[in-house]
Formats: sequence, C-alpha cells, structure tokens
Amino acid sequence: MLRRSLLGLAAAFACSAAWGQTPASPPAATPAPATPEAPAAKPLPRVKLETAQGDIVIELETDKAPITARNFLRYVDKGLFNGATFYRASRPPGYTATDYGSVQGGLQNDPKKVLPPIAHEPTTKTGLHHTNGVISMGRHAPGTAQADFFICLGDQTYLDADPKDPKANPGFAAFGHVVSGLEVVQKIIGLPVDPNKGEGVMKGEMLKAPVKITRASRVS
Repeated sequence: MLRRSLLGLAAAFACSAAWGQTPASPPAATPAPATPEAPAAKPLPRVKLETAQGDIVIELETDKAPITARNFLRYVDKGLFNGATFYRASRPPGYTATDYGSVQGGLQNDPKKVLPPIAHEPTTKTGLHHTNGVISMGRHAPGTAQADFFICLGDQTYLDADPKDPKANPGFAAFGHVVSGLEVVQKIIGLPVDPNKGEGVMKGEMLKAPVKITRASRVS
C-alpha cells in the first residue's frame, strides 16, 4: 500500500515538474545566403561621326554582330575614317522627301586604308533588321565587306537575309543604329546628286559634293 502511494506521488511530481518547465525555444533560423546581384550589362560602344552637316552618333551591336561591329571599330580606332566621306545618296526614282532611302559612306576601296575583308554576318544570324536608322555594311559578294557602310532612312527589311533561303539571298550585314543625328542623315540624303556619275545601280546617286567625315571617334 505504501509502495503504491509513493509511486503515485512520484508520478504526480514528475507531471507537475514537466508542466512547470519552460518549453525550449526553437533553434534560430539560419538566414538564407544572399543572392549575388547579376553584373550590370556592359554598355554597347558608340561612335561619333563628325561632319560638316553635323554629328551622327551610332551604337554598335558588338554582342549580336561581333565580327562586323568590331571591324568598324578597328577603322575608328586606327583613325582610318578620318577624312572619309559620305558619297552616295540613294532614294527611289522621283522621290524627293528625305525620310526614305540610304546614305553610303566609307573609303571607297582606298588601297592605302582598307583592311582585309570580313566574314558575312546575315540578319538571320544576328537577329537585326534594316529598319529606320540602322547602319549596315556595303559589299559585293558575301565576305567582301571592308570599309564602306550605309545608313537606312525608313524601314528597308528587303535588305535582310531571306529566312526561307539565306544562301540564295544572304542580304546585308546590319551591325548598329543611329542614336542621335538622324536629322543629319536626312540632310545628306537631300543634297544634290550628279545624274551622270556612278555605275550600275549607283548611277545618278553620287553626291556632287561628298560630305567629309572630319573625325570618327568613340564616345561614352
């Protein structure tokens, strides 16, 4: 009898002791490691073409058209475009407005200044298109582009490579776009042309007074 009473008291004491205990605090949560911020995208390089008609600033798509854009930068960095000209203003026959067509510039195959030809980067590869303000490379056959380029006024996506058959129609290699000075391009396309100068499709599109590029340089 005494044994049963002692056992009962011991059990009751154990329960009361348990009720009086402060529950253990849960372990502190470990803070999640900080997610590193993605590095800011490097800005695309820009080039300023200084002319007597005003300045044109072009942003180059070195990420999408690396071969063509870097080729253009080589000419800029070597100072080879200093003294080059815009020499061609192309518009549809009879069109007198200055919002559609293209102006062409460069070194006109000057053997003392041109660098080796570059591989062709079609728009089907770069994802770029010949839209208003886009700069693209002049060429003969694909893989012959060197130092001559043109700037589009108005959308001219017929100059893109044909996505259905890029081998048959590889188009031209777009590699950047005008970010300021498009009005200067419009001034140039509106300048007088010589109806007798030029060969083939370029006849009648050569400027009577080519516009000199006094300086081409990188800008921030």
